[in-house]
Amino acid sequence: MTPPTIPQQATTSPDAAAGEPLLKVDGLVKHFPIRKGLLKRQVAAVQAVDGLSFDVRAGETLGVVGESGCGKSTMGRLITRLLEPTDGRVEFEGQDITHLSTGGMRPLRRDVQMIFQDPYSSLNPRHNIGAIVGAPFRLQGVKPEGGVRKAVQELLEKVGLNPEHYNRYPHEFSGGQRQRIGIARALALKPKLVVADEPVSALDVSIQAQVVNLLDDLQDELGLTYVIIAHDLSVIRHVSDRIAVMYLGKIVELADRDDLYATPMHPYTKALLSAVPVPDPKRRGAKSERILLRGDVPSPIDPPTGCRFHTRCWKATELCKTTEPPLIPLATAHQVACHHPENAPDQAPQDTNLLQVAKEAIDVITVPKTVDTEPPAGK
Repeated sequence: MTPPTIPQQATTSPDAAAGEPLLKVDGLVKHFPIRKGLLKRQVAAVQAVDGLSFDVRAGETLGVVGESGCGKSTMGRLITRLLEPTDGRVEFEGQDITHLSTGGMRPLRRDVQMIFQDPYSSLNPRHNIGAIVGAPFRLQGVKPEGGVRKAVQELLEKVGLNPEHYNRYPHEFSGGQRQRIGIARALALKPKLVVADEPVSALDVSIQAQVVNLLDDLQDELGLTYVIIAHDLSVIRHVSDRIAVMYLGKIVELADRDDLYATPMHPYTKALLSAVPVPDPKRRGAKSERILLRGDVPSPIDPPTGCRFHTRCWKATELCKTTEPPLIPLATAHQVACHHPENAPDQAPQDTNLLQVAKEAIDVITVPKTVDTEPPAGK
């Protein structure tokens, strides 16, 4: 019997070229039960992900942003089937993978891989780099041409590491180098979809740009499709084609990158973008607006009724408190879940009575225009 070879990266199929999504998620839900007592009865549930619907087209990068605890990482583990969904549907290349068994998912592991957040805990300290990066070949029974060692060394070189470090152990590498090792392991079998969970958040700022640029280069070279989870809006803007904004287990806005940054429609998105510093000397004299949201994100054990953002929103009305807004397109390729969006017609213009919490929800700080925009003469 001829040994299997490394599967080549599939070219874009006619369906994908026509806009057929590579990954499709519909109504995805994940609740973690809370049990108490001797009988371990369920008394509540953490609603980590509560009804996500989106798709990812072949060759694109979908960025996912939101505050800590909003369900981003849980969503990443659900679409890679590292977690079992409570409800909803996940399709990959038209195949329903929502409840596939471990054996059923094994062939798909070649096509769907994950890069983890913490490079220090995602690598086994007892295994050398050759064993770590070569693990996918052994687990899938793949015998690459020239042997596993040669394939691993080529992968190390591809991600910017010295191939001669094959026999070294994780503790001998820096954080950025360990993340490159994790990337090499994820790319070993040439996957079609890579989910990167906060791939640079644990790294030094000076190293983050290098890793982000590496992911970009590998996407161009291998034709990868990315879902990149992050809380750094600058990183997401650099790498993404489309961006989904999550808040308390739900997507509140989904749009093309340029549209989202130019005309954010959800108040939460506007607040997030207002917090991004603009290190541009040319804008030294321009006025800027910083929105400070009061309070913390509500508990996912008992989320607010209606719109989940209404407890911190400066536009919240009685309708927001009682009726959950659907995620609908308010502009071309721009979906928003808001009754009173920014930069778009009001969905409920008759509802004008602000809640008391809305009147106290926000401070807007305007930085006054700098008087001296040029250095004094002679200096």
